[in-house]
Amino acid sequence: MNSPSKNRGFSLIELMVGIALGLLVVAGVGTIFANNYRTRSETEKTNLQIENGRYATQLLTDEMHMAGYYGELDPASLTTPSTLPDPCDSTTATLISSVALPVQGVDNAAAAPTCISDLKTGTDIFVDRRASGCVQGTSGCTSGSYVYFQTSLCSTSANQYLISTSTNSLSLTAKDCLTTADIRSYRTNIYFIANNNQSGDGIPTLKVAELGSAGFAITPLVAGIEQFQIEYGIDTNGDSIPDVYTSDPGNYNGCTGVACQNYWRNVVTARLYILARNTQPSGGFTDTHVYTAGGNTYGPYNDAYKRHLYTSLVRFNNIAGRLE
Repeated sequence: MNSPSKNRGFSLIELMVGIALGLLVVAGVGTIFANNYRTRSETEKTNLQIENGRYATQLLTDEMHMAGYYGELDPASLTTPSTLPDPCDSTTATLISSVALPVQGVDNAAAAPTCISDLKTGTDIFVDRRASGCVQGTSGCTSGSYVYFQTSLCSTSANQYLISTSTNSLSLTAKDCLTTADIRSYRTNIYFIANNNQSGDGIPTLKVAELGSAGFAITPLVAGIEQFQIEYGIDTNGDSIPDVYTSDPGNYNGCTGVACQNYWRNVVTARLYILARNTQPSGGFTDTHVYTAGGNTYGPYNDAYKRHLYTSLVRFNNIAGRLE
């Protein structure tokens, strides 16, 4: 008689071989997953850095295009201030005299103006002055606690323009000398690089100090902006074309007194240099690059943050346009 068949399970050796093969498969899948995660993380960091760098460049470009816009007022006839105004001085008298200087800056700032905090030393500060593009009271024009600006085209008006924290004290008229002239919010914006986005986080950030009725309020704009440099193009012969570039028009050509302020008045273009940095380090990476911006060199940083330098040539449309 044939003996009955017997059921057999895995032997110990077969079980161990199976477990070993399973571990190899899991390890392979885990490695692929880890690599994909690392690649995705680095891609996100790079994309964020590119987005921040481009956004910072575009934001400053747009603001420079608007610098010196005063509605119907042509500031060419205004008297040049005898001294360079303090950009943080929000008194009415200083604001009125500063209209003649729509563009101002500080090169490689070593100390912060009084209305700025946490300034990253060795970075540039850019100041622009302008009126809002919309008229108070019209649809879509934001109202609020601003400093207000009004200009008159009436030939018999005693003032070309007025600045006040209250619209009630603005009484200039339009060209017909009867109709109340348009009222716009008046803006002084101070752009600078701070050491931190939020207190103590160590992320360099482009910020702006904006003029309001209660003084200046600081707003973070773009995180990861580590360096900010500007070279200003000065028109020296009145053809609205830059004849020379300098990082500090207020000290150009050994100027003194009003001549220095006049160089600021004749700035028609700017070369922007913006060094953007990843907000988070990249494992296994060391930044050994050297970056050249506005005649200055930065690096090698020898840290784990990836960086990229963005450059742009900007025209101050309102200033250059009036010189044509």
